[in-house]
Amino acid sequence: MPLYKTIQINENTKAYFWHITEDVTSLFRAVSLKDTSLFRLEGMKSEAHQRGFLAVRMLLQHLGYTDYDLHYDESGKPHLSPETGNWKLEENPSPKHISISHSHEFSCICISTELMGIDMEKCKEKTLKIAPRFLEMKHLENLSTPDKIAKATVIWGVKESIFKIKNEVGISFPEHIFEDEFNLKDGKCTA
Repeated sequence: MPLYKTIQINENTKAYFWHITEDVTSLFRAVSLKDTSLFRLEGMKSEAHQRGFLAVRMLLQHLGYTDYDLHYDESGKPHLSPETGNWKLEENPSPKHISISHSHEFSCICISTELMGIDMEKCKEKTLKIAPRFLEMKHLENLSTPDKIAKATVIWGVKESIFKIKNEVGISFPEHIFEDEFNLKDGKCTA
């Protein structure tokens, strides 16, 4: 399936989403992978993880980049090479930051001239079960079970996004990343 959705977050930041309907073979045939990515793909046991990985490369291709433009630093953070891809065609190119996420049948990338992080999670009961490990449970008081699951999922995504921005060894979600109280209906929070 082609690009599912694009969200303009601000003037410097866009998020791109791919709905993964293809099988691994179809995705694999549609992308060109460097040796390190091929090795990484072959080491993935889960077909869902393989499909998410390949769908990210489909998004890159859709935007004029390739797997060869994507590099990971020693801590695993992705980076786009400034001398390749479609941004070398821009009149005044600025360094581009990239953040990647995939969950179940969707993959996404966010590209910006600003540091940012993106995370995508499917709301599931398991998130609520592990919530005490990553959030203060007072944030879930007086909520229905579906709202608790939704809010715990949002908090996990916020913390995961901040983790991707900071990119430091030893960061603990409950000990180093804190969210202010918020209502789900507000559609935003501060952390």
